[in-house]
Amino acid sequence: MGLDIALIQMDITYGDPVQNKKKVEEHFKNFATDNPVDVVVLPELWTTGYDLTRLDEIADDNGTDAINFLSNLATKYDVTIIAGSIAKKLDNDITNTMLVINRKGELIKEYSKAHLFRLMNEEKHLIEGNDDGIFQLENHRSAGVICYDIRFPEWIRTHMLNDTKLLFVVAEWPEPRIDHWKALLISRAIENQCFVIACNRVGSDPNNEFGGNSMIIGPWGEVIAEAQNKETILYGHIDVDQVDKVRKTIPIFTDRRPDLYKLN
Repeated sequence: MGLDIALIQMDITYGDPVQNKKKVEEHFKNFATDNPVDVVVLPELWTTGYDLTRLDEIADDNGTDAINFLSNLATKYDVTIIAGSIAKKLDNDITNTMLVINRKGELIKEYSKAHLFRLMNEEKHLIEGNDDGIFQLENHRSAGVICYDIRFPEWIRTHMLNDTKLLFVVAEWPEPRIDHWKALLISRAIENQCFVIACNRVGSDPNNEFGGNSMIIGPWGEVIAEAQNKETILYGHIDVDQVDKVRKTIPIFTDRRPDLYKLN
């Protein structure tokens, strides 16, 4: 089965959810006229950026505003939206939470970032998530993770068991470590024999420069599509059935020895 995917590699306006929603709406209009797509992916914290010190003011209560906004877009354009992540306010806590909205405008998954990135002070303003990112996309078992999560291959492998074929990664990955971004994404695709669909942001905030280079990678580790470091929509077509062919060629999931894999 084929899926046409659009990754919105955008520059995020620091601490301004209203402006960022306007940007996303404009990008949707653009791809709607350029190419019909099945899935749209947004970057991490696309409503606020890393304006962490103001999250009490600008975080989304229960994600309600973002969910309503995205639901309208999903039904209007007949797409599934892997909606990057938002700062979601829950009583006295705030999470960095991915939202997945299907074509009917229904929220089908929330995943809160499990590994908080101390170099950007996430642990001072956010709480860790404790649930997985597994969901169904067009009858395909899929998974979503957020940025720093990809440095933890055991967490990714946990998601890729039981016939998971698609891994969505959303990020605000800094420019100085963009080579790590590329190498880690390709490695996750090869070792899990899956498609990796990764959307990063571009631009800057008061403390960081971000590296773009959003990518769509096949289960052999081949780069299907890659953006540069500028605001753009990255398009790619994937044949999900290719995963089964690769996994039959080199049966790493059958040959696993989980009895030996005791992690401390």
